[in-house]
Amino acid sequence: MSTIDRLVLWNIDHTLVDVGRVTREAYADAFRRVTGRPLVTLPATAGRTDSEIIFETLAFNDVVTDDDHLPTFIAALAEAFGARRKEVRSHGRVLPGAREALMAIARVRGVVQSVLTGCIEPNAVVKLTELDLGGYVDFEIGGYGSDSYPKGALIGLARSRTAEKYVEKRFGLPISEPATVLIADSPRDVQAARFARTKVIAVATGTATEAELRSAGADLVLPTLADTRAVLRGIHDLTNPPA
Repeated sequence: MSTIDRLVLWNIDHTLVDVGRVTREAYADAFRRVTGRPLVTLPATAGRTDSEIIFETLAFNDVVTDDDHLPTFIAALAEAFGARRKEVRSHGRVLPGAREALMAIARVRGVVQSVLTGCIEPNAVVKLTELDLGGYVDFEIGGYGSDSYPKGALIGLARSRTAEKYVEKRFGLPISEPATVLIADSPRDVQAARFARTKVIAVATGTATEAELRSAGADLVLPTLADTRAVLRGIHDLTNPPA
């Protein structure tokens, strides 16, 4: 058997960190590079992938899209965000308890951590590495908005990537659905986890209330990540079947 038998997936924005100011600036910069016009309207972003946000941003700003717009905008967004590494450090913030939770889970035997995020992979890496959180997650096995799949499908993709990297080849199976937990802050993420038959711990650190997260179907709702023991206990209880 592999020593890795459980997978914890983290949403990034408003779950682990808040880099909203930098994200808005990067979107405005990328939009200007792609269209030659200033950005007027940025749609809601909570729980959505960058691919969805990009298409709506173009539509809301009266840009007629073609097949080249998405890859061109993704490349421009990565460049715009990468150029703002210093701003991520100076204006971004790690949310209460996030670092402590990542550190504690990293010490749990048999667990690997990665990300399940709507943002494109280069920007996910910048957000966490510049705020000194990147060392706790394995970016190679995560699911990203740059993969252009719905978030529910990204969870399955992350399981498969985890199996390919950590599970012995002769087993040929991904990390199981009951052995996976998503930690996120939006009802959309909760719904994606339910679609993927994945347990979900929701934290009310974004725009959704605890009641809204429960209504969406979260298995456990916490006000924040500040109670590290509650986070660890939730992961343990959700990934270990009752005796």
